[in-house]
Amino acid sequence: MASVTSPFTTTNASFLLRPNSQTHQSSQRYFPAPRACLNESQDHHRVQLNRRQFISQSAAVAAAIASPLTLIDQRPAVAAEEALSQWERVYLPIDPGVVLLDIAFVPDDPQHGFVLGTRQTLLETKDGGATWFPRSIASAEEEDFNYRFNSISFKGKEGWIVGKPAILLYTPDAGETWKRIPLSAQLPGDMVSFEMVYIKATGDQSAEMVTDEGAIYVTSNRGYNWKAAVQETVSATLNRTVSSGISGASYYTGTFNTVNRSPDGRYVAVSSRGNFYMTWEPGQAFWQPHNRAVARRIQNMGWRADGGLWLLVRGGGLYLSKGTGITEDFEEIPVQSRGFGILDVGYRSQEEAWAAGGSGVLLRTTNGGKSWIRDKAADNIAANLYSVKFMEGNQGFVLGNDGVLLRYLG
Repeated sequence: MASVTSPFTTTNASFLLRPNSQTHQSSQRYFPAPRACLNESQDHHRVQLNRRQFISQSAAVAAAIASPLTLIDQRPAVAAEEALSQWERVYLPIDPGVVLLDIAFVPDDPQHGFVLGTRQTLLETKDGGATWFPRSIASAEEEDFNYRFNSISFKGKEGWIVGKPAILLYTPDAGETWKRIPLSAQLPGDMVSFEMVYIKATGDQSAEMVTDEGAIYVTSNRGYNWKAAVQETVSATLNRTVSSGISGASYYTGTFNTVNRSPDGRYVAVSSRGNFYMTWEPGQAFWQPHNRAVARRIQNMGWRADGGLWLLVRGGGLYLSKGTGITEDFEEIPVQSRGFGILDVGYRSQEEAWAAGGSGVLLRTTNGGKSWIRDKAADNIAANLYSVKFMEGNQGFVLGNDGVLLRYLG
């Protein structure tokens, strides 16, 4: 692992000179120059008062000089502030410029996991994410493509990876071996030309895969055959329902900017321009379009731990849906984003969640999102934080550009 200076190094400390508490006899003493002797005829009270002042001042000076000087580090506020942080940066053996996109751990072995990203980046850990080492997949290196690995998911020991250009990898043994699954003949229609942006391992030899055009595919035989869960692309749905009243949806040709899945299989996706969002639930034949409830364009959306929605707008705004389930009714929550955009939210529990964004913005809530405070753990990291991921227990990570990986300490 490359040796890198930690960005959390504090600036030079300021120091204060303070006498040592231990008694020490000094070889030199200093006394202030005495005032002119007082005339005995002067007021007796004034004489007594000046004598007391002289004795008190002389004793204080003598005590200060009699003791050796100790350097006292004046950093209690900084130290206390750093102690509040619940994240540490993990340095990775990768090239600068790599954007980390997803992370997943083997359910049966929470110490064993993988993180992936651009430039065909795939790293493995066997100590819970404290250290990482590169992994190579021969079948992905046989071609001249520089793959972008978008998503990874495990169920038991079975794991899946999807990327761009279109690539699907499968492992039956917790990532010890990876096999490439051909896609051209298995996907219905011409949707293979789209980018695979998300995959979810759902059961024995089963997975659910999503493209940037809104196609959802499911397999139950290790990816050798796929079935479409929706009947048409998002573009087709919107252009077929021009009279739906969805702002910006008429004659829509584009892709999703973000896609997020709830634990029970519901999806929420944001259009590439951020002018509306769409939802899908198992059993529905089409995606359902929704007008955005805020003036600014949507950056990202996802699911809260209680089943409600969170919504991020460009420029740093955060909104929470009123109640649970799918709705268009949201309320804004004040946050201290320092003017930078918030890019993702991850829930560790129904009460605790973390939000991350541009220029190292890191926010925390402990009351379900009603209020947020800024964690300064990443203030000195010159990177955008794109993704917040929590697994079982206290395991959590924040992923960013330039290979930035933050590990949750709990």
